[in-house]
Amino acid sequence: MDQLYGLSTRVPGEPGTAVVDTSLKFLQPVSRQLVHRAAVAEVFITDALPVSESRFLVGAQWPRDHALYYPDAQGVSDPLLLTETVRQALVYLGHEYCGIPLGHRFVGSDTHFEITDHEALAVGDTPLHVTLDVQWSWVANRPPRRFGMQVDVVVSVAGRACARAGLSVYAVDERLYRRLRWRGNEEPGGGGAVPAGHTAATRLPAAEVGRLRAKDSVLGRTETGEWRLLVDLHHAVLFDHPGDHIPLMVTLEGARQLGHRLVSHCHGAPVGAAVLRAVRMDCPAFADLDEPVRLCAELRPRGTAPDLTRMRVTAVQREETVATVTMEWLLRTRPAAPGGITFSRGAVGSGAAV
Repeated sequence: MDQLYGLSTRVPGEPGTAVVDTSLKFLQPVSRQLVHRAAVAEVFITDALPVSESRFLVGAQWPRDHALYYPDAQGVSDPLLLTETVRQALVYLGHEYCGIPLGHRFVGSDTHFEITDHEALAVGDTPLHVTLDVQWSWVANRPPRRFGMQVDVVVSVAGRACARAGLSVYAVDERLYRRLRWRGNEEPGGGGAVPAGHTAATRLPAAEVGRLRAKDSVLGRTETGEWRLLVDLHHAVLFDHPGDHIPLMVTLEGARQLGHRLVSHCHGAPVGAAVLRAVRMDCPAFADLDEPVRLCAELRPRGTAPDLTRMRVTAVQREETVATVTMEWLLRTRPAAPGGITFSRGAVGSGAAV
């Protein structure tokens, strides 16, 4: 089948059953409403096929270029595109196949990924057709007002498995959401301005945090050296639609940028010399839009892999931890030939995600 239109996928059946042939389509994005995006251009999911009651195949098309999640200098897809695609897949399956009403609010509690084959994610002459083999589990599920779910995903490109990922979410109706979100307090007005009594932070140049555009830098630093997550409600990708708290993807972007900055400085390596291999993120609390978020970084022991740097970034607001992001960064060796991509093989696939 022509790669521009579909992908033939052989799916193992349940034990004792025949192998099933299916075909995912990559013709157009699904409805933006079903993945909670305002802009059609930000929809990556194209199709889904149920394999069983708890297993699905999901198709996604990754663009060759993107305003925020663009390939790096070596042409490898942005790893956070993987997290956003898994998020969209969960929301789409929840609405389309699992009976979650459209009006429910989805709140992420934790997410993770581990890239086992970066080379499979290299961008070529056409957009990447990505297949997600999704295992769906209900967790603390109390419908119809509260749905709890978890997905475990194996990601492949052209039949080549290259990553594992997961996401845990609960979805609640509007009344329950307000009770959980505000805990009986009045809803504050968001805006991203620094409240009185807090020191302002200076936004870092895009090049220092691995970004191309100045407005894509979400990392700031105060005069005392404190790292801050900077919120720009007008950013068309990070704030695709209005909300009442800082989205998971914004906090993850801030942690990623701080990780890029610190890894580059620790190793004295040029920009792009390290790639994000694995992430584990926990979100125990909402982060408000109108209070500063402090980012505290801690380098972890390297272990037996000299080319792997581990670190943990904790996001703190009003002395409460709102997110913890643990990352593994892999140093990339020099390409053997122009246009080539080479990674330190000893560290790839070394175990579970951090």
